[in-house]
Amino acid sequence: MARDDFRLLHAERVRWGEADMQGVVFNAHYLTYIDVGVTEYFRALAADQGDPPVGGGDFFMVRTELDFYASAEFDDVIDIGARIVRFGSSSVEWCAEIHRGDSHLITARMIYVHADVDSRGKQPVPEAFKQQVAAFERLRPEGV
Repeated sequence: MARDDFRLLHAERVRWGEADMQGVVFNAHYLTYIDVGVTEYFRALAADQGDPPVGGGDFFMVRTELDFYASAEFDDVIDIGARIVRFGSSSVEWCAEIHRGDSHLITARMIYVHADVDSRGKQPVPEAFKQQVAAFERLRPEGV
Protein backbone atom coordinates (compact mmCIF):
# COMPACT_ATOMS: atom_id res chain seq x y z
CA MET A 1 0.00 0.00 0.00
CA ALA A 2 1.30 3.48 -0.79
CA ARG A 3 1.60 6.14 1.90
CA ASP A 4 -0.69 8.37 -0.21
CA ASP A 5 -3.47 5.75 0.00
CA PHE A 6 -4.13 6.90 3.56
CA ARG A 7 -6.47 9.86 3.82
CA LEU A 8 -5.28 10.45 7.36
CA LEU A 9 -1.71 10.35 8.66
CA HIS A 10 -1.52 11.12 12.38
CA ALA A 11 1.82 12.37 13.74
CA GLU A 12 2.96 11.01 17.10
CA ARG A 13 6.28 11.50 18.92
CA VAL A 14 7.92 8.43 20.47
CA ARG A 15 8.18 8.89 24.23
CA TRP A 16 11.19 7.84 26.32
CA GLY A 17 9.23 5.13 28.16
CA GLU A 18 8.32 3.41 24.86
CA ALA A 19 11.93 2.53 24.02
CA ASP A 20 13.46 -0.67 25.37
CA MET A 21 16.98 -1.64 26.43
CA GLN A 22 17.95 -1.99 22.75
CA GLY A 23 17.12 1.70 22.22
CA VAL A 24 14.18 1.02 19.92
CA VAL A 25 10.42 1.07 20.45
CA PHE A 26 9.33 -2.06 22.30
CA ASN A 27 7.21 -4.13 19.90
CA ALA A 28 3.98 -4.06 21.95
CA HIS A 29 3.83 -0.26 21.72
CA TYR A 30 3.19 -0.50 17.99
CA LEU A 31 -0.26 -1.90 18.79
CA THR A 32 -0.95 1.20 20.88
CA TYR A 33 0.17 3.41 18.00
CA ILE A 34 -2.13 1.51 15.64
CA ASP A 35 -5.02 1.95 18.08
CA VAL A 36 -4.30 5.69 18.16
CA GLY A 37 -4.45 5.66 14.35
CA VAL A 38 -7.86 3.92 14.36
CA THR A 39 -9.16 6.40 16.97
CA GLU A 40 -7.94 9.35 14.88
CA TYR A 41 -9.54 7.77 11.81
CA PHE A 42 -12.94 7.68 13.53
CA ARG A 43 -12.41 11.26 14.75
CA ALA A 44 -11.64 12.43 11.19
CA LEU A 45 -14.55 10.42 9.78
CA ALA A 46 -16.95 12.09 12.24
CA ALA A 47 -15.55 15.55 11.48
CA ASP A 48 -15.95 14.95 7.74
CA GLN A 49 -19.19 12.97 7.58
CA GLY A 50 -20.85 13.17 11.03
CA ASP A 51 -20.94 10.51 13.73
CA PRO A 52 -20.53 7.05 12.22
CA PRO A 53 -23.88 5.21 11.95
CA VAL A 54 -23.01 1.96 13.70
CA GLY A 55 -26.59 0.87 14.43
CA GLY A 56 -26.28 0.51 18.19
CA GLY A 57 -23.24 -1.71 17.85
CA ASP A 58 -19.52 -1.30 18.16
CA PHE A 59 -16.38 -2.87 16.72
CA PHE A 60 -14.28 -5.44 18.56
CA MET A 61 -10.85 -6.57 17.39
CA VAL A 62 -10.53 -10.28 16.72
CA ARG A 63 -7.25 -10.51 14.79
CA THR A 64 -4.07 -8.48 14.28
CA GLU A 65 -0.95 -9.16 12.23
CA LEU A 66 2.13 -6.94 12.35
CA ASP A 67 4.97 -6.90 9.85
CA PHE A 68 8.12 -5.14 11.08
CA TYR A 69 10.48 -3.52 8.57
CA ALA A 70 12.43 -1.05 10.73
CA SER A 71 12.33 0.33 14.26
CA ALA A 72 11.35 3.69 15.63
CA GLU A 73 13.49 5.21 18.37
CA PHE A 74 13.01 7.64 21.23
CA ASP A 75 11.98 11.14 20.07
CA ASP A 76 11.23 10.07 16.48
CA VAL A 77 8.13 11.59 14.96
CA ILE A 78 6.16 8.80 13.36
CA ASP A 79 3.14 9.01 11.07
CA ILE A 80 0.33 6.53 11.64
CA GLY A 81 -2.05 5.81 8.79
CA ALA A 82 -5.17 3.66 9.09
CA ARG A 83 -7.82 2.80 6.55
CA ILE A 84 -10.62 0.33 6.00
CA VAL A 85 -9.83 -1.92 3.05
CA ARG A 86 -12.67 -4.47 3.09
CA PHE A 87 -16.08 -5.10 4.56
CA GLY A 88 -17.46 -8.54 5.26
CA SER A 89 -21.02 -9.12 6.39
CA SER A 90 -20.17 -8.50 10.06
CA SER A 91 -16.47 -7.68 9.84
CA VAL A 92 -14.21 -4.82 8.86
CA GLU A 93 -10.65 -5.33 7.64
CA TRP A 94 -8.23 -2.51 8.35
CA CYS A 95 -4.73 -1.78 7.13
CA ALA A 96 -2.45 0.52 9.08
CA GLU A 97 1.09 1.64 8.48
CA ILE A 98 3.66 3.49 10.51
CA HIS A 99 6.25 5.65 8.79
CA ARG A 100 9.15 7.78 9.94
CA GLY A 101 9.75 10.25 7.16
CA ASP A 102 10.24 8.17 4.02
CA SER A 103 10.95 4.98 5.99
CA HIS A 104 8.14 2.43 6.19
CA LEU A 105 8.39 0.87 9.66
CA ILE A 106 5.31 -1.27 10.25
CA THR A 107 2.31 -2.68 8.41
CA ALA A 108 -0.64 -3.95 10.41
CA ARG A 109 -3.70 -5.86 9.28
CA MET A 110 -6.64 -6.05 11.66
CA ILE A 111 -10.06 -7.65 11.61
CA TYR A 112 -12.79 -6.08 13.71
CA VAL A 113 -16.25 -7.63 14.17
CA HIS A 114 -19.33 -5.47 14.46
CA ALA A 115 -21.31 -6.60 17.48
CA ASP A 116 -24.15 -5.63 19.78
CA VAL A 117 -22.70 -3.64 22.68
CA ASP A 118 -24.65 -5.48 25.39
CA SER A 119 -24.61 -9.10 24.21
CA ARG A 120 -21.34 -8.85 22.25
CA GLY A 121 -23.04 -11.00 19.61
CA LYS A 122 -21.97 -10.23 16.06
CA GLN A 123 -24.33 -8.31 13.82
CA PRO A 124 -24.14 -7.05 10.23
CA VAL A 125 -22.11 -3.93 9.52
CA PRO A 126 -24.70 -1.22 8.79
CA GLU A 127 -24.90 -0.29 5.11
CA ALA A 128 -24.96 3.41 6.09
CA PHE A 129 -21.57 2.98 7.77
CA LYS A 130 -20.14 1.28 4.68
CA GLN A 131 -21.36 4.15 2.50
CA GLN A 132 -19.96 6.76 4.90
CA VAL A 133 -16.54 5.10 4.86
CA ALA A 134 -16.62 4.73 1.05
CA ALA A 135 -17.29 8.48 0.73
CA PHE A 136 -14.41 9.25 3.13
CA GLU A 137 -11.68 6.93 1.81
CA ARG A 138 -9.38 7.72 -1.10
CA LEU A 139 -9.66 4.10 -2.27
CA ARG A 140 -13.05 2.41 -2.13
CA PRO A 141 -13.06 -0.55 0.29
CA GLU A 142 -14.04 -3.96 -1.06
CA GLY A 143 -17.53 -5.09 -0.11
CA VAL A 144 -19.27 -1.72 -0.46
